[in-house]
Amino acid sequence: MEYCAAKIPAYKPISVSGYHIREAGSTAAQELAFTLADGFAYVELGLSRGLDVDVFAPGLSFFFDAHIDFFEEIAKFRAARRIWARWLRDVYGAQTEKAQWLRFHTQTAGVSLTAQQPDNNIVRTAVEALAAVLGGTNSLHTNALDEVLALPSERAAHIALRTQQVIAEETGVANVADPLGGSWYVEQLTDQMETQAEAIFAKVLEMGDAHAPSPMTSGILRGIEEGWFMAEIAEAAFTYQVALEKGEKKVVGVNTLTGGDQAPLEILRVSSDVEVEQVRALGARRAARDDPAARAALANLVEVAAGEGNTIEPMLAAIRAEATLGEVCGALRDLWGSYTEPPRF
Repeated sequence: MEYCAAKIPAYKPISVSGYHIREAGSTAAQELAFTLADGFAYVELGLSRGLDVDVFAPGLSFFFDAHIDFFEEIAKFRAARRIWARWLRDVYGAQTEKAQWLRFHTQTAGVSLTAQQPDNNIVRTAVEALAAVLGGTNSLHTNALDEVLALPSERAAHIALRTQQVIAEETGVANVADPLGGSWYVEQLTDQMETQAEAIFAKVLEMGDAHAPSPMTSGILRGIEEGWFMAEIAEAAFTYQVALEKGEKKVVGVNTLTGGDQAPLEILRVSSDVEVEQVRALGARRAARDDPAARAALANLVEVAAGEGNTIEPMLAAIRAEATLGEVCGALRDLWGSYTEPPRF
């Protein structure tokens, strides 16, 4: 954030992701709140480095899931935009509209895809993509129908692309901002989503140090260290699975309307020769580089990372010396260790 605000301000250095949170089984409100709370923590960390919120906040972007509950997802996206603008203005002192904008990418829900009757996934993806557009997404990824089974085939990827293009070119839904604003149902859902998110923010702040310079950050760190976030997600995932197995949650082709023949699906199969070639190419690259220079650059990165300095310049120097991504991560892992999820009882 610090480096990009100073050197490449048009670049968005961080995508605060809620996608993996939702794919792990969270509710829509949890995805919304956990993701925005992480975003608030980044704002606090930027402020703690003496950065101007109106300068660095436009460099923050977000990445949400678009699930299958159509109106709930639209309300989630609308609530996210409201909450982010309000907190940036009222809590963190952002003065410009640009700093208060919520820029977000959306991907349709991989976890909603089914191996049974996979052609149904085309419909699911279209509905989810439409919800993202109506909710105000800035960019969009549509999943392929066969991703539950393998990497997308060319045909499946093409259908996913055409799904976006039909929405963009034929439906007219992108001609107006917030097209469902004013609908009593969507407004009520949006208010409910905001209320649920604010309750979660309050819980995170309660876990942290209210007198700390970065109260949301301290609450998030404690929640991670104690496994609170993972426990909340796991409980939501369990509740969903129970509803699915009891038939309370209907999934077409899985636990309802399962009849009908399904033609065998041709999936993409990647040859193991790809791995062999990649290993060979990496080995050749390492053999040809100036290895002492790469090692020295990695050592310098570790030295900076052990202090309070900005790691971007030494990281770029290591990359220019042809240190690999794995070597860079490995050097930092040796310094900082690896996160292990704590047990919850």
